[in-house]
Amino acid sequence: MAACGSNSLMWFRKGLRLHDNPALEYAAKGSKFLYPVFVIDPHYMEPDPTAFSTGSSKVGLNRIQFLLESLVDLDLSLKKLGSRLLVLKGDPGDVLIRCLKEWSIGKLCFEYDTELYYQALDEKVKTYASVTGVEIFSPVSHTLYNPADIMQKNGGSPPLSYQSFLKLAGQPSWASTPLSTAISSLPPIGNTGSFTLSGVPTVRELDYGDLAEDERTPFKGGESEALKRLRESIANKEWIANFEKPKGDPSAFLKPATTVLSPYLKFGCLSSRYFYQCIQDIQKSVKKHTSPPVSLLGQLLWRDFFYTVAFGTPNFDQMKGNRICKQIPWKNDDELLAAWRDSRTGFPWIDAIMTQLRKWGWMHHLARHSVACFLTRGDLFVHWEKGRDVFERLLIDSDWAINNGNWLWLSCSSFFYQYNRIYSPISFGKKYDPAGNYIRHFLPVLKDMPKEYIYEPWTAPISVQRKAKCIIGLDYPKPVVSHDSASKECRMRLGEAYALNKKLNGLVSEEDLNHLRRKADNESTILDSVSRNKKQKLFD
Repeated sequence: MAACGSNSLMWFRKGLRLHDNPALEYAAKGSKFLYPVFVIDPHYMEPDPTAFSTGSSKVGLNRIQFLLESLVDLDLSLKKLGSRLLVLKGDPGDVLIRCLKEWSIGKLCFEYDTELYYQALDEKVKTYASVTGVEIFSPVSHTLYNPADIMQKNGGSPPLSYQSFLKLAGQPSWASTPLSTAISSLPPIGNTGSFTLSGVPTVRELDYGDLAEDERTPFKGGESEALKRLRESIANKEWIANFEKPKGDPSAFLKPATTVLSPYLKFGCLSSRYFYQCIQDIQKSVKKHTSPPVSLLGQLLWRDFFYTVAFGTPNFDQMKGNRICKQIPWKNDDELLAAWRDSRTGFPWIDAIMTQLRKWGWMHHLARHSVACFLTRGDLFVHWEKGRDVFERLLIDSDWAINNGNWLWLSCSSFFYQYNRIYSPISFGKKYDPAGNYIRHFLPVLKDMPKEYIYEPWTAPISVQRKAKCIIGLDYPKPVVSHDSASKECRMRLGEAYALNKKLNGLVSEEDLNHLRRKADNESTILDSVSRNKKQKLFD
């Protein structure tokens, strides 16, 4: 049976905004009734009491809260235009098909999504729609470019370096035409039939407990908040024009040294295309400005670069079967992983960052670099996929393509291969914050430790520890590794893995990795015993 009537359904997933929303505009055009729908998906929202932090099996509560705030804001904006957000629950594919049937939908509109999960979901809904004659409109508006277009220009595969991506991408086709930033009215909602409709649920209504006050992110979700933040950022033209990554202070927390627009871009509360045009306008009005890769525009282009590589690389989110990922014999040490995740490494700079991540769901990009390097190639040699899972759960701006891309990069598994360059868990933070104010804020147990010991409290004499009311090994942990020897061992292990990848042209088996693990473990044991003997001789 062909769908009848001029009814449209606007399916919101990301793209939680009215400005620059081509799918919503098209849905509204010539429609008698318009149904704006968001589906609470149990895959992301079902509480999981066994997870290491409050939330679902996939997502921590801070990001769920951010999403709910974004939905409340979207609902308010729709109400001003005589509409509202229809919140439904269940498997999104099944729910959508039921909506198309019951509401006689002739036109289904949603923003295109490159993530594997949504690709599979969209296929299911599109298949049903094409059989029943429902028109589908799914424009690319979450990114600056369509990843498929970039790949086509590159002969069918994604460019694997940022510079080659820039050459292929050029100026986006829409960049010089004004984007639609306001919608003046929307068609009313028709009869919703047998559906149980609710407003946007609270975390309590989703069966989550409340987060403690100090565990809540200070960043509020929603398009209104995103546009306010954007206005405040671009008001300082000089700052925008001179923005230079990777500069910036990772220890600045009262006033972060970046725009903190990433969570709003992740949920599409802010259009990346509109942000791009705003930066472009500023750059035209100033005498000089920074350029990609370090400029603010360059950051948006990095985002698209990772989206494109993720879209065109099978198994992008894992080591095995991923043609662009080095095969490395990472450790699967759950104790070390838990110490890192739970801020118990004994390195205050690392533990303070991981505390900020847990409480705020956000930290500066250089702070992310520090803790990702520490977990993988710097000190603990734990598999990057394990760290990626922790970030994916706790970050409010966690974005599948970017999170995986950054972990591949920071573990020296792909994109970046200078594994000898390691972030020190001691001196790197000290460079920005010699007094340790960031550590004192996020690790109050160390708040009275003198600044000369704040980054290495285990070196403080016991009298100093007593005075600071923080005994190392009792009130705050001893370091889980010695940075000097651990980083040497990591370099050795990576050197051997790189050599093997080169020799076997990347075709490294699990057996090969196990052989490397055993070899490295034996070498490590010999080194330990040599070092113990040397120490023994010193004391004899």
